Amino acid sequence: MDQLHRFLFEDLGVRGELVQLGASWRAVRDNQDYPAAVAAQLGQGLAAVMLLSGTIKFKGSLILQLQSAGPLNLLVAQATEQRTLRGLARWQSEVPAGDLAATFGEGRLVITADAPGGERYQGIVALEGSGLAEAIGNYFERSEQLPTRLWLACDGEHAAGLFLQRLPGEQADDQDGWARVAALAETVSADELLSLSAEQLLHRLFHEETLRLFDAEPVAYRCGCSRERIEDVLRQMGETEVSDLLKNEGQIKADCEFCGREYLFDKVDVAGLFAGAAAPDADSTH
Repeated sequence: MDQLHRFLFEDLGVRGELVQLGASWRAVRDNQDYPAAVAAQLGQGLAAVMLLSGTIKFKGSLILQLQSAGPLNLLVAQATEQRTLRGLARWQSEVPAGDLAATFGEGRLVITADAPGGERYQGIVALEGSGLAEAIGNYFERSEQLPTRLWLACDGEHAAGLFLQRLPGEQADDQDGWARVAALAETVSADELLSLSAEQLLHRLFHEETLRLFDAEPVAYRCGCSRERIEDVLRQMGETEVSDLLKNEGQIKADCEFCGREYLFDKVDVAGLFAGAAAPDADSTH
């Protein structure tokens, strides 16, 4: 089952999260024929963005983007406060397996929090590190000044991630607590992340620590695209521009980049979009 687990080392001032994805990861993967090296990065990105979304209380979406001019030039992963996710990747040549430099080349990491009403927070750092987990840890160290560690794994069927972060402003009695739990987490393997249950994994890593595990939260894939949203975009374009596009193309086609769903609009559809527009007053004088 796809779930996000939050936990807390109350005596140490450290919080943690564990996410395990199965069906939701496969739903994203199956939207496009991703090469193995691309799929591995995308699965890790989905696990990472779900972990990050669990650290903040907000309504809206959290978007993780990796942008570069290298072989894998775009990765986008999005999670919402309802624990839904979606993602995509774009590549322009054969993508080698390896570290970030080999896969992406020089690039940047962008984390965006979008809230209802247009409020937005965005952080941007250089894409640096051996892997995505290290790059995100670097982001928190530089942008948030919060010691943060991640461990990510992905295969053809599952994606998973483990997250630890020292709580801001916390002065723990055990000054070595953060270093100790981070060292324990460092022993986790990719196979353990992908195959063990949350209870088994957390016990294996932290059975000598006092840990509070909260109720699991279900995670699901959901694209969020809809015909209504496409209609709103067309209305914003204006009747003249949409009519010209329809005349040139015969029909208007819009494809969702995330899920691949196709939306078609013909003459009748377009007429219905602008049926409520105000008509000129024929009796007006100048």
